[in-house]
Amino acid sequence: MTNKSAPFLFSCALAIVLSASALAQQSSDPNFNPHVEHPAYTKNFPRVLFDEAHNNFHTTTGHYKPFVDLISAMVITSRLIASLSVKSHCKRLSFCDCKCAWAEDMDDEGADKPAFTEQECDAVSEWVRNGGALLLIAGPCPFRRGCSDSGKRFDVGMSKGFVFDPDHSAPDNPTLLIFSRENKLLVDHPITQGRNDSERVNKVQTFTGQALKGPQGATQLLLLAATAKDQTDPMGGEKKSVAGQAQGLAFKFGKGRVVMLGEAAMLSAQVSGPKIFQWV
Repeated sequence: MTNKSAPFLFSCALAIVLSASALAQQSSDPNFNPHVEHPAYTKNFPRVLFDEAHNNFHTTTGHYKPFVDLISAMVITSRLIASLSVKSHCKRLSFCDCKCAWAEDMDDEGADKPAFTEQECDAVSEWVRNGGALLLIAGPCPFRRGCSDSGKRFDVGMSKGFVFDPDHSAPDNPTLLIFSRENKLLVDHPITQGRNDSERVNKVQTFTGQALKGPQGATQLLLLAATAKDQTDPMGGEKKSVAGQAQGLAFKFGKGRVVMLGEAAMLSAQVSGPKIFQWV
């Protein structure tokens, strides 16, 4: 989660989100306040397209409802419920969101296959190259394989595992990673700085997530420390260092711009459990 939310100032953006960050009885926070004191747009609103065409886990009416409510205060939002076809939908878009995409339903055979076809991946990368802006959120297993091909189009490597860092995480839970100004893992960028001090992001907490290795010139928004390690099985197994990689990247791609995140819950407001405690 972030303790202050900077608005995404993309003139044209496409967001694809694929990640699992859910526990039983987890739901969006009904008391989340999406008020934006100074919206980035007061007229000529760009359009925000959310993909719900790929067996998506996070939806506009589900776990990502607070996120949708927040950006709806600044832009026009709509859902994509058919096959992802950027060319037919992206004349004026802010970002397109394919949240937690699967090739099949979660329990079906083949659910860990790429969620997007080669043609869809080509359409997205070509659209960004020509001036679009993409937000791609790619969480850990089992969603990690859903977007790996999309990441490759932008020269982003994905660890496809779970990141642990006992030295930069919540007490007694090394998977609840903390990126802050204080620990110097939250990096300065227009996205994290915002337009003024009231929008400045000072802390981000993620739930597991995977590591991302960006292309040359990419800004590491959420930097993984020297103590961060990645493992395929969250219950154990071989660990490998992901020091210097990231859970958030920002970079230019052709005439367009890309932001990639390795975990989805940081953009949500959720409650979980029978006592309804704040999850993120």
